[in-house]
Amino acid sequence: MNYVPDTSVIIEEILSKEILEGTLSGTILIHNAVVAELEHQANTGQEIGLIGLKEIKTLRELSEQGKITLEFIGERPSAEQIKYAKKGEIDALIRKNTYDNNATLITADLVQARSAEAFGIQVKYYDFKKSSKELMIKKYFDKHTMSAHLKEGVPAITKQGKPCTWDYVKTGEKLSKEEMEELADNIQEVARIDDKGFIELSRKGSTIAQIREYRIVITRPPFSEALEITAVKPLKEMKLSEYELPEKIIERLDREANGVIVCGSPGAGKSTFAEAIARHYQKKGSIIKTIESPRDLQLGPEITQYNKSLATNSEMHDILLLSRPDYTIFDEVRDTNDFKLYADLRLSGIGMLGVMHGSSAIDSIQRFIGRIELGMLASIIDTVIYIDKGMVAKVYGLKMKMKTPSGMYESDLTRPVIEVKDYLSGELEYEIYTYGEQTIVMPVTNNIKKEKTSKEKRWKRRR
Repeated sequence: MNYVPDTSVIIEEILSKEILEGTLSGTILIHNAVVAELEHQANTGQEIGLIGLKEIKTLRELSEQGKITLEFIGERPSAEQIKYAKKGEIDALIRKNTYDNNATLITADLVQARSAEAFGIQVKYYDFKKSSKELMIKKYFDKHTMSAHLKEGVPAITKQGKPCTWDYVKTGEKLSKEEMEELADNIQEVARIDDKGFIELSRKGSTIAQIREYRIVITRPPFSEALEITAVKPLKEMKLSEYELPEKIIERLDREANGVIVCGSPGAGKSTFAEAIARHYQKKGSIIKTIESPRDLQLGPEITQYNKSLATNSEMHDILLLSRPDYTIFDEVRDTNDFKLYADLRLSGIGMLGVMHGSSAIDSIQRFIGRIELGMLASIIDTVIYIDKGMVAKVYGLKMKMKTPSGMYESDLTRPVIEVKDYLSGELEYEIYTYGEQTIVMPVTNNIKKEKTSKEKRWKRRR
C-alpha cells in the first residue's frame, strides 16, 4: 500500500508512532514539496519546521530497520510556490502526485482532505482536535505557582506566592538540552491539538503559545544563548468586589468612565484587574471585546478576544465598529500604533480600557503626550487607575478647563489646561498645558500653604 503524507500530518509525528505500533505499514512516499516547506519553516525560525524534519529523519531510520519503505517523489517546488504554500500551491502538488501514484493521501488538514476526495483520491484523515495529550510543563505548577522558568543547563525555578509577595523556588536537577527539547516539542504539539490551545506567534528564535490558562514563551539560539521556556498561569480569578473599591469609583466605572487606563509596574496585577472589570461589565449585559497580543486574558466564552498581531489597525477598527461592542479591553498598549488605535476607537464612541506599563499613574498619561494632540487628551482618557501590589492604589480623573495655570497670575496667560485630580479627594495634583513649544506636566500641591503654616508655627515658638 502506498501512502503520501502532507505537511500537516508530518508535523504531528503520527506516522512514526503508528509504524512502531504496527498499525501502519507499506511504502511512504514523501513529496519533495513537503521537505521544502519544512525547510522554509525551520529557516524562518518556526518550531513546526524543526519538528517535521525530525519526523522525516525518524521515518528514514524506520526504513533502514525494514519496518517501511521510504521514497521521495515529485520535483522541488519553486520559491514562488513555497511563498504561497498557505494558499494551496504545495497541497495541489501533493494531491497530483498522490493521484499519479495511485496512493492514499494522509492528512490532518480538513480542506486538503475534502479537496482530495473531490478528485477521487483515497484519503486517511486525522482529526487531532479529538485527541488529547497531557501538557508536560504542568508538573511544575501547584495552587501556589505563578510561573515556571526553565532553561537548558539550569535547575527549574518556579515563582510561588501572589503578585508582589512571592519567592523563587528551585526544583530538581539541571535540565539537559534533550529534556528541554522534549518539553518544547510537547508544548508545540498540545497547542496544535488542544481545542483551547494555539500558537500565538512564531518568529525566528521565539514562539508564544497559549494553552488553556497557560501562557508559554519559548526562546532559542540565536535569539537567546540557550533554549528557555517560561510559563505563566494566573492563580485566581478576581471579582471587582474583591478589590473593595469605594462606591464612588464603581459608579464612575459604570456611568462616566469611557476612556480608562489601567497602569502599573510589571507583575503588579494590571491584567487581573482588567479581567475583573471585563467580567463586571459583561455581567451587567454589556458586549465586551478584547484586543491582545498575545491573547492571555482569562475570560469567559461570552467575551470575544482578538489578536492584534494578526490584523492591521484599519482592519481592527473596521471589525470593532461593525461588531459594536460597548467596551473594548486593550491589553498592553505599547507602541505608537497602539496609542493611535486606542485613541481612534475611543473617539469613534467605543468605551475603551487600556492596560499599560507605568511606574506611576502620571507616567501613563505622559506616554500619550506627543502621540496625540494635547487638546484631545481629556476626551480620550477620562480615568486612570494605578495598580500596586495587586490592589488599586490611585485613581485620577482628567478634565480640560480654560484657566490660568497654577503659579501664573497674569490673565493674558489663560489657556486650555488639563487638570489631573485625585478622584476620591478631588484634590488637583497635576496640570498639563502648553507653554511656548513645550508641553508642561506640572505638579500642583499645597506645599506653599504647608510651608507657610510651618514657618508661622516656628516663628511663634521663637517669640
